[in-house]
Amino acid sequence: MARPRTTDIPKGDRNMATGFPSAPPVIIQGGMGVGVSSWQLARTVSATGQMGVVSGTALDIVLARRLQDGDPGGHARLALKHCPLPELAARVLERWFRPEGRGGRPYSPGPRLGLRGNTVGDDLAVAGNFVEVWLAKQGHDGPVGINFLEKIQLATPAAAYGAILAGVDYVLMGAGIPRDIPSLLTALSRNTPGGVWVDVAGGDRQWHELDPRTVTRGSDPELRRPRFLAIVSGQALAVYLNRDEATRPDGFVVEGPTAGGHNTPPRGRLQLDGTGQPVYGPRDSADLRQVAAVGLPFWVAGGYGEPERVQAALDAGATGVQVGTLFALCRESGLLNDLRHQLLSRLRDGTLDVRTDPAASPTGFPFKVARLPGTLTDPEVYAARPRLCDLGYLRTPYAREGGAIGYRCPAEPIDVFIRKGGDASNTAGSVCLCNALTGDVGLSQQRKDGYVELPLVTLGSDLGGALALDRLTGADDEGWTARQAIEWLLGDRSEPGSA
Repeated sequence: MARPRTTDIPKGDRNMATGFPSAPPVIIQGGMGVGVSSWQLARTVSATGQMGVVSGTALDIVLARRLQDGDPGGHARLALKHCPLPELAARVLERWFRPEGRGGRPYSPGPRLGLRGNTVGDDLAVAGNFVEVWLAKQGHDGPVGINFLEKIQLATPAAAYGAILAGVDYVLMGAGIPRDIPSLLTALSRNTPGGVWVDVAGGDRQWHELDPRTVTRGSDPELRRPRFLAIVSGQALAVYLNRDEATRPDGFVVEGPTAGGHNTPPRGRLQLDGTGQPVYGPRDSADLRQVAAVGLPFWVAGGYGEPERVQAALDAGATGVQVGTLFALCRESGLLNDLRHQLLSRLRDGTLDVRTDPAASPTGFPFKVARLPGTLTDPEVYAARPRLCDLGYLRTPYAREGGAIGYRCPAEPIDVFIRKGGDASNTAGSVCLCNALTGDVGLSQQRKDGYVELPLVTLGSDLGGALALDRLTGADDEGWTARQAIEWLLGDRSEPGSA
């Protein structure tokens, strides 16, 4: 019997035990970069009945910079008009909105993440996540998710509360062990303090929480707890998280090493191949039978961007797949058009090179990079960039003498990193992803000396699906739409439509 498509299910027919429609979404659109998985992309995907996902990384600075640019299109201000916390919206607009734009001046800096509470930063983070999710949810009743990085622990409580305020349906998190998230979502959805344990290099973990009352200022909005999908690389972490109700998610995304963005390091001692990329082996492939035995819904990711691979995942017992690269390259992607056109051109002529860089991310996790001239994958461009860390999302807290907490990043000036107790070997090849990824979506900082931050693009390394879809849709300059990608993946017709 053929599996029913989610788009065939009557609206409102929900399975109350899972929160999914009677048939859960087969396709989860990946949550990519900073603003690459935009609200426009997620809304288009969700309108098909599949799961659109916005990237939850650095949405505070995304909102602050869009407002400083005059809020083109008025989308942020429209969302803030519908915020259930009007006083918070007013505070954010008063501080960050510039009706005439910046006039070529640098963006004003936002508060940096830290263990010490910062009400201005919390306001901005709550508002930024609210805006992106609210916009993604308009005009349809499909599921909308938000993707967070576990490595950015200091951002998570305020970001999650903003997404919950907007009615986000699913929270997804990877790049670490998201053991605290189920309890966090429960607490915040009740308007009670919720937090996460933050790792501190050379010291004890520290508890970092948001008390919603610091941003609601007396309001008590009615909220709904979203479902949580943990992104894991194998069955061991799935089994571990499932053991305790406090850490148990509502499902998993099982992500392989060909997926874009951050990858789990290979098991065992790190070995590099002749091109300097980590070597992954059989131990790094998840046993889907053991994942299925856990008893929770799961989706697989990394190399599943083709109809045949979607069917293979379903045959293996998966609920569906998560796909990133097809959507990163589609028309609704948040990528700058110039970057997207370069990627499509190289895809078509066979020169698009995506490699797994073991050193680029300050997190220490391998990170996929697409090699493009004029981006930070170009050695000359990388060498010309002044080393600095002014956004700080990937800074690591560390214990200083006397018990105080400091923050360091391998991408900051090398002497500063060493002075803070960092290992100089960790600085080689480290990229300021915070600034580079904001550059991917047209929000580059222009500094007082005239230097403009340059981008770095991440994609999955399995490009077969993107090339096949490009050929089916005519290979024009603009490429395909998100709806065409969904239709093709689900096999709705032999060729994707023109919509």
